Amino acid sequence: MCSTAVKRLRASVFTIASGLLVSALPAALGACGGAAPAAAPAPAPAAPAVAAAPRGDDALQRRLDAVVEAATAEGRIVGTVVLVARDGEVVYRRAAGFVDREAGIRMREDTVFRLASMTKPIVSAAALALVDAGALGLDDPVTKWLPAFAPRLADGRPATITVRHLLTHTAGLNYTFAEPEGGPYHRARVSDGLDQPGLSLEENLARIAQAPLLFEPGTAWNYSLATDVLGGVVAKAGGAPLPDVVRRLVTGPLGVDLAFTVADPQRLAVPYGDASPRPARMADPQAVSFGPAKVTFSPSRALDPRSYPSGGAGMVGTAGDYVRFLEALRTGGGKILRPETVAAMTSNQIGELRVPLLGEAWGFGFGVGVLTAPEQGAAPSAVGTWQWSGAYGHHFWVDPGAKLTVVVLTNTAFAGMVGEFPDAVRRAVRGPAQP
Repeated sequence: MCSTAVKRLRASVFTIASGLLVSALPAALGACGGAAPAAAPAPAPAAPAVAAAPRGDDALQRRLDAVVEAATAEGRIVGTVVLVARDGEVVYRRAAGFVDREAGIRMREDTVFRLASMTKPIVSAAALALVDAGALGLDDPVTKWLPAFAPRLADGRPATITVRHLLTHTAGLNYTFAEPEGGPYHRARVSDGLDQPGLSLEENLARIAQAPLLFEPGTAWNYSLATDVLGGVVAKAGGAPLPDVVRRLVTGPLGVDLAFTVADPQRLAVPYGDASPRPARMADPQAVSFGPAKVTFSPSRALDPRSYPSGGAGMVGTAGDYVRFLEALRTGGGKILRPETVAAMTSNQIGELRVPLLGEAWGFGFGVGVLTAPEQGAAPSAVGTWQWSGAYGHHFWVDPGAKLTVVVLTNTAFAGMVGEFPDAVRRAVRGPAQP
């Protein structure tokens, strides 16, 4: 989920769920263009390693320290790790608050977090790496790889969902949390990739396929379980389980520890959910209010090897490793993607379709939101910025023009993802002189 405008969803979850966000294009989404390389990628230089020591930026340090210290001291955020890189060099790094508040364990920079939807760009990059290698086509029907996955439209007509639709969230799928109680995803007991430890991907895909599509694929945008379905496609096209394909194509070449399993549970942050007067330690399962909806979390899912590797929400990792992944993309793809593929991934791929979750100025690429027009507000992003966030309390953005990468991981849902803290971080990074 995107950090700057997700708060709009608080008042419109049910509108999104009902498919009323449609702003149809007369042509199919395929006309929007995108990455279409067919041959194996030529060898590319490794992405530059993010510098270990920052060059001084005292003003930035003071502004961000004030934001982080206020949020943790007031208890709005239990713990956080914030990293800011400029042109490949970390210019701000801070771990603050608690990994485990009740035990008094302080946050560390190497803390591992449940990444939730910040998994999506990583799995999308794996899919695009397969496209670069000619092993997967953007316009392949999903049934080529998952023959049993064939949800129909509400009137019973068949529909063709493609890999492109999955990457751009234009497949007509939904999230359980985004529909009213008693909706088709609730009735089918669909997992959002955050709950139901031990559930297999095959079973969840079968459940999703029982529900009708919200719209004809390619005619609207709706945030959904599309990347979980994409994970199944990537596994088939990559000839191995999704974690192995992601490791082979993305995290392994970058040398980063972003994974679907927790190697050292002692480093895993304890998750907390918004509550009054302060965030509450999550139970298992735990429903946390998000506007008129509730999102169900099962923190034990990350430690249960029987749980399917959710392409949309299932990975864990550190802030430093996530910065290295984003920097590889920002600098042209490094060892994982062709420069032209990265350019397609981080540019608008949905034409004039609206993305109400983000706002009027935003489009959507292959796995990330993309700012396509000047944005209003106290600390607007620069056109060309691409970003996303995660329900456990995270957000990131990349401003290519400023060569700026910002990653903020917290253990507080949803205060670390949307609202006062993310907005204050963005203002602090941009600085008082920015328009």
